[in-house]
Amino acid sequence: MLPITPGLGRLLGQASLGALLCACAVVEELREEPPTAYDRYARSLTDAGLEGTALGRDWLLASDSALSAPLQVALPFHETGVYSRGEARAVAYEVSLTDGQLLTATLRAEGLPLQFFVDLFEQTGDTAKPFVHRATVDTASNAGDWSEFMLQYEARRTGAYVIRLQPELLREGRYDLTLVVGPSLAFPVQGGGNRSVQSFFGADRDAGRRRHHGIDIFAPRGTPVLAATDGFVRSISPNDLGGNVVWLTDARRRQSLYYAHLDRHHVSAGQEVRIGDTLGFVGNSGNARGTRPHLHFGIYRRGEGPVDPYPFVRIITEEPPRLAVDTSRLGAAGRTIATTSVLRVSPGARGDTVRRVARHTRVQVVGASGSWYRVQLEDGVSGYLAARTVDANGQERRQDD
Repeated sequence: MLPITPGLGRLLGQASLGALLCACAVVEELREEPPTAYDRYARSLTDAGLEGTALGRDWLLASDSALSAPLQVALPFHETGVYSRGEARAVAYEVSLTDGQLLTATLRAEGLPLQFFVDLFEQTGDTAKPFVHRATVDTASNAGDWSEFMLQYEARRTGAYVIRLQPELLREGRYDLTLVVGPSLAFPVQGGGNRSVQSFFGADRDAGRRRHHGIDIFAPRGTPVLAATDGFVRSISPNDLGGNVVWLTDARRRQSLYYAHLDRHHVSAGQEVRIGDTLGFVGNSGNARGTRPHLHFGIYRRGEGPVDPYPFVRIITEEPPRLAVDTSRLGAAGRTIATTSVLRVSPGARGDTVRRVARHTRVQVVGASGSWYRVQLEDGVSGYLAARTVDANGQERRQDD
């Protein structure tokens, strides 16, 4: 095994590493930041003097290049790709996350045991330190023809994040990557869902004199109101606006959940609760008298005040686009067959253009998503081409994009 890691890892800082469970690893950001598997691999390369070799330099440059020019993908997303022992290659995907969303990245890799570095970064907009490392997963201790790993991260800020994949040197095989987002909290009303939410954060109240600091979830009177996370009940003292309320402390996230307009309570102050425990029942107490029964649900974060709770509980059921290309061509050399093909930064007709590619341009097919191939040009530039514009079979076809 040749151990390495990019110089950018030292610039970006360290990541947190969770325990691996059998063939599946779930990793979340931790407060302490020990060296990642990626960092250790780099150090061992440096210690062995291998950073001066051509392949070692290429590996380091691939790490940095992928991070500085990521592909841009919409969630949910699925891609299958290949890696080659003869090339040092990394790939990075930029995704947009909203505060309160839970990102789940599931990687299935072929050809293990090997080290396959999976790292998540947050873009900062700071030119001095453009990325902050947020999460990682180490695949080194797993074995088998195919193994599955999972990285999970709860976004604390709305913005752009980059997930980078890179296998160790001198390995080859295939991988499947799936990226999905969902709620970081459980839905707080039994049997409810997105359609139950009928008033949103920031809406005018009292003729514009104040703003709505939560969401209203409508349900029949007496419907159980549930703990959206583990925590303890800080207070159930009523107030004029909320009527019968519950304040639930979410210590792990340093925030408090606010449940208002309850018909009645089912917990006491100081009580510890688990996800799904009943806190009370839907009603219309407080200033909601005269309205249909509903739960006012809010989130207050320490040092920030009220935050929009909808992304924390919004249920997302969309599936990634179905793979609709010939994956047996992955890893093959090919040529473009359209008069002009558009190389895009994301797999979709609306993706930004990387460049326009003339007919008969040589490409290497390294990935597939939906009806698109991810390709690399001879000058190292990569992006997505519509699969119908690529001949990876060595047979020319006439077709225009």
